[in-house]
Amino acid sequence: MRLLESDIGNQMRAPFLTTVFVCLTIVLPAIAQEPVVPAKDPEHLFTSPDPRLHANKQVVYHIIRDLLEAGHWEMADQFLSEDYIQHNPNAASGRESVVTYFTKVLKVEPKEIPAKMRMKITSVTAEGDLVVVTYPRLVKDAALPKGGYTTTWFDMWKIVDGKAVEHWDPALLNEAPDLQ
Repeated sequence: MRLLESDIGNQMRAPFLTTVFVCLTIVLPAIAQEPVVPAKDPEHLFTSPDPRLHANKQVVYHIIRDLLEAGHWEMADQFLSEDYIQHNPNAASGRESVVTYFTKVLKVEPKEIPAKMRMKITSVTAEGDLVVVTYPRLVKDAALPKGGYTTTWFDMWKIVDGKAVEHWDPALLNEAPDLQ
């Protein structure tokens, strides 16, 4: 069987291209990523010139600052509807179930509500009745030169009549993110 010149060229290029591909898949993940950077003034992200979007962002602001950050779950009825739908696999739906998850399962203790949010926030987007908040998330990996990398975590809430009625995030079962 006679090999054509193009076949010989393809056979010679294949090992070279395979070597380049392997090198890139090993090296690029360690150097290609830019870190996820939080906003300098996260409170400003929770505002909007549109009154409806501003009100929705403010509900989410208080969920993050007063409930999640300060642990004042006794205030949950101000920000979460009674039939709150939870899409995180670690907590059941319903306001009381979410409160129980944070207070009895995670054993979150209330602390002083800060004048300014401490949670690092990357962005806040509001459209209609949805508010999406993104955060830098540190993922530890000892195999990487800096010991890990950042990626983005998100929470999304649906706000109706001044309360969150539904929540989404990318949580996995039994996973608590290390948010920066």
